[in-house]
Amino acid sequence: MPANHYHFVTRWQVRGTAEEVWAVLNDPLSLPRWWPSVYLSVVRRPGDIYELHTRGRLPYTLRWSFRVTESEPPRRLGLEAWGDFEGRGMWTFSQQAEFTNIEYDWRIRAEKALLRYGSFLLKPIFAANHRWAMARGEESLRAELDRRRKL
Repeated sequence: MPANHYHFVTRWQVRGTAEEVWAVLNDPLSLPRWWPSVYLSVVRRPGDIYELHTRGRLPYTLRWSFRVTESEPPRRLGLEAWGDFEGRGMWTFSQQAEFTNIEYDWRIRAEKALLRYGSFLLKPIFAANHRWAMARGEESLRAELDRRRKL
């Protein structure tokens, strides 16, 4: 695998139904509100394309776009991404009693110059940054599900 290629598999478990989780993750425009540690802005463009400005723990930001390529509510949600990185992601959801198991399989190629050319040396640091961002996502998703239940 070339140095600028990444494959991440993230697993979360949250209290709530797969339908509730699906509703949150299938609403890209709400990401900056409930996952503000990572999503700075999301803009919807014609053709159901979303442009995102994101950050992690490290001092750089990413600009990228995506479109949904697979939608099977409330079980799967696939996307294609391009911009500072290119690739595909697949969210899968499965119900287990009062919890939803969530898996995100993210296969990308870094295109932003810092990531593309620095990956051969800094790949472990960039991977740790991704894990940090996803851990914030799990915390934020739990809080968002709680918030929505109280409405």
